Amino acid sequence: MLSQIDERLEVLISECGEPLLKEAMHYTALGVGKRLRPQLLLAACEAVSGSYSDITLDYACAIEMIHAYSLAHDDLPAMDNDDYRRGRPTTHKVYGEAMAILAGDGLLSLAVEVMARRINALTEEGLHAAKALGSIIAGAGVNGMVGGQTSDIINEGKPINAEILAAIHRRKTGGLIIASLEAGAILGGSNDIKSMTKLGETIGIAFQIRDDILDVTSTADFLGKPIGSDEKNQKSTYVSIHGLPAAKAEYERLNVQTLEILETISCKTDTLGNLISQTIARTK
Repeated sequence: MLSQIDERLEVLISECGEPLLKEAMHYTALGVGKRLRPQLLLAACEAVSGSYSDITLDYACAIEMIHAYSLAHDDLPAMDNDDYRRGRPTTHKVYGEAMAILAGDGLLSLAVEVMARRINALTEEGLHAAKALGSIIAGAGVNGMVGGQTSDIINEGKPINAEILAAIHRRKTGGLIIASLEAGAILGGSNDIKSMTKLGETIGIAFQIRDDILDVTSTADFLGKPIGSDEKNQKSTYVSIHGLPAAKAEYERLNVQTLEILETISCKTDTLGNLISQTIARTK
């Protein structure tokens, strides 16, 4: 899946006619990364249908472009002010702040364009594409990733409780993960989207708790990005609120819950289960 995703991303980004913008978009989207969200989308589609189509691959690339745009904007001085991402300088350190903003804008708009091109209301596949587009935009938007990021910024330097933090995690990190699984299942023709939503919610929170743990236990060289940035920006995390031992215990509990939810989903291939197992075991 990784090679298919990267090859298709190359083709889609090459559609940009402005050379510098295309270069910045390519730099932002095609650095070394996990490609978790697009892989989850493809794996969810494969789980419910046994395979995935070119349409599904385009949607997987679209969700990676949305994720990449969010990182480019998140790294800006006005946000987290980070200098490194995925083991190399962030987009604004290489191309400047204005071009980093434009590269993010370009990736977001291209993602929507790529998905919209696949919608044909006269076919069942086209109707699935329209519904999947709605799920992805909702996960990325004001009640999903953008809303979670907003709440995160508003609460910088403020003491918050565990309930508020969980709501931030569910939207900021979980929004696109939930959307990936929902959209993949929709594109695969499944009517059981609720199970995928529940699976995405659990994975999303566990993923963020793991990031919070790594932010205080790993190294910048190993992760390829700065550590301690949450403390620098006075952001509450699961570790700062509950402590490291409790964070590790909750991460393990959520992993068990994730696998229990997965057992309730009738998967036609092992891809989704294998991907989730790899995600649980990740060290960066």
